[in-house]
Order: sequence, then C-alpha cells, then structure tokens
Amino acid sequence: MVRIIEKESIPKFLLEIRDRYIQDYDSVYSKVDEILKDVRENKDKAVKKYTKEFDGVEIENIEVTDEEIEEAFETIDRELLDTIKRAKENITNYHEKQRRTGFQFKPEGKDILLGQIINPIEKVGIYVPGGKASYPSTVLMNGIPAKIAGVNEIIMITPPMEDGKIKNSILVAAKLAGVDRIFKIGGAQGIAALAYGTETVPRVYKITGPGNIYVAAAKKRVSGIVGIDMVAGPSEILIIADKKANPSYIAADLISQAEHDEMAASILITDSRPLANEVIKELNRQVKKLSRSNIAEKSLNNYGAIILAENIEHCIELANEIAPEHLELLTEKAFNIYKKIKNAGAIFLGEYTPEPVGDYFAGPNHTLPTSSTAKFSSALSVDDFIKKTSLIYYSREALLESADDIVRFAENEGLTGHGNAIKIRREQL
Repeated sequence: MVRIIEKESIPKFLLEIRDRYIQDYDSVYSKVDEILKDVRENKDKAVKKYTKEFDGVEIENIEVTDEEIEEAFETIDRELLDTIKRAKENITNYHEKQRRTGFQFKPEGKDILLGQIINPIEKVGIYVPGGKASYPSTVLMNGIPAKIAGVNEIIMITPPMEDGKIKNSILVAAKLAGVDRIFKIGGAQGIAALAYGTETVPRVYKITGPGNIYVAAAKKRVSGIVGIDMVAGPSEILIIADKKANPSYIAADLISQAEHDEMAASILITDSRPLANEVIKELNRQVKKLSRSNIAEKSLNNYGAIILAENIEHCIELANEIAPEHLELLTEKAFNIYKKIKNAGAIFLGEYTPEPVGDYFAGPNHTLPTSSTAKFSSALSVDDFIKKTSLIYYSREALLESADDIVRFAENEGLTGHGNAIKIRREQL
C-alpha cells in the first residue's frame, strides 16, 4: 500500500512526485497531430470517423437535439435533479462574487483618463469527459462561471455512450448551467472541432475543461489558435494531520483521490508516527470495499505516501513545495495554519470538510491547477471567461507635458518611429 517516507528520503520522494508530473506527450503527439490535421481539412467527416474509431459509435447527427434534452429531464432521477439544482445554486452564489466591473480614473491634476474595460469572451467551448465516466459536476463548474461572465455562446462537447446517447445528468446539468449547444464528440477530434470549426460545430475562442492525455495534448497544440484554461495532469490530494486527527477520515480522503486513476497522488504529511501506522491499517481495510478498488490500490502503490515531518511547520513547508491540487488541513489549529499556505489549488479546513465537498457542492470551482502549477496558477473562475482592455485618453496639454519622457524612452530603445509619432504632434502644437 502506501510508503512511509522518513526524513532522509523526503528529497528523493519530492523528485519522484515532480517527475510524475511530466506527462509523456511525445508518445501521443504524432496521433494527435494527425487527428487535428484531418479535422481541420475534412471537418464533420473526420469527426464522425474518429468517433466511430475511438468511441465505437456511428453517429449521423452529432448535435444533441431539444427532444433529447427534454427526454433527459423526464427520465432523470428526481432526487438527483434536485441535487444538481442545489449544487448549481451554490456554485452560482460563489462565482457571482467574482464579477468584475472595470474601472476608470483621472490622475490628480492632469487631463488624462485611464481605465480598464471588461468584456466577456464571445464564444467558449467546454470539454466534459463522457462515455463510461461522465461528470455533471464538471458541466456546472465550467458552464456557470462562463454564463456569469456573460459569454454569448457556450458550446459543450462530450463523448457519447455506447448507445450513442449522452448521460441524462450531463444534459440536465448543461441546460441548467446555460450551455447553448451540445455535441456528441470527444477526444482530440472534439478539441480540433472547437478550435477550427466544422460544418456543424462552431469555432470558439477559448476551450476549458479536463480530459485524458490525448485531450490535454490537443489543447496544448491548439493553444494560441484558441485560448485554453490549463493543461491538467493527474489528480492529487495532500493532507496535513496532527496526532489528534481521525485515521479513518484520512484514509477515506486519500482513497477518494486514488480512485480517479493510477497516476493520482494521495499523500499524508504528519508529525505523528502512530497516526501514520493507523492510517495504513485503515487504507488496507477501506480500499477493498470500493467499486474501483483495483484503480485505487494501484494508485496508492504507485504514488501514495505518508511523509513523516519534524513538526507542523515542516508539514507546511513541504506542502508549499508540493503545491497540491487539493490540500486538507486536519489539525487542531487549521484556521491558523491555512494562512501560511501559499501554494494550493483549494484548501479544505477541518475534519468535516473532505475534498468531495468541494468537488460537487460547496461552490468554489473544482477545476484546479495540478502538477505543482498552483505555484503560479489558480482555480477556474469567471476571470477565465473575460477579457480586459485598457482605456487611455490624453488631452493636448497632457501629451505636451509627457512628450519629452516618451521620446526619450523611444530613442533609448531605438524606435525612432515611436518617437516621431510624438514629435510631429509636439511640433504642430
């Protein structure tokens, strides 16, 4: 099961975790490039070909119809529908607070106007994993902030199930989140369709949402043609716990990430060896009860670990170095400790706030930076769906007052054309 990492082995383990983050994109780029080129040239024909090849589904009409959405609302479990609606309310309430309004100001004593204009991105594509594993929570976490930002057209793609349909919870979540159009395509071919456009799928300006390594590689390739949110790696959880923490809670929370995939990392950092031993017992007991126990066991064997730190301060230092996607603080003084955390996608405080609370229901976005990228990036938010445009106005007098400084900069950089644009106005004035 998980390893216990002693003090002298911590540097080596941190390197191992870091190297795990380096996905082998080279192995998939040749196939991804072939798919991107084919879809760019052959559009819907290529999309349908790859949908049959990779998903085993032959689809004539790749766009979801209004009738299919109506059927989804009629057939979905009513309690699940209510749950999705409550989650939507929580996610909306949280992201509403991220709205930006822009600003304008005039420097004191000068006839100058400066400002920033906020505009939504006009067309956005959302990728939602589908097929055997489909996630209505991902629909809400991408669609709701886009809608709040004011995106005019939200296009969603998701791979079909074996019967050629989309799971009813996915369709219901999309409708509730404000998605405008839905297409039954996934993989690199879906990313290509969004980036280049086809006869059926409109070209978008930005693509968000998680996917497998082929989806991630395709997003990397089309970045620059369109915007992307991030290139997400395998999921990860890090828990800081002291001697009074509940070992059964810790084990359950480590497993909650381990069941994602065999590359997921589940790490406990503690200053208590007795707690570490109890957590190992709980892991062995709990993992056998899971429907995805095989995946969870492999993940825990590969990248599960318990790091024995010197004290809580050392735990915090290691957490900031690892910069995890999810960070749980199961300590007596969690509300003091969290202020010292500089690098984490999301922080979960106390034993009654396990990571799934954030995944599904609390409100903050669950699309989080992985692979230590929390050192420089953030959770998906309303900001990902807006553009900021600068606004500048100088009066005649303000330009004359600043002319010498601007010309001096231009001449220092060897850009005499820039300087001349100022000089010609100054001479005429």
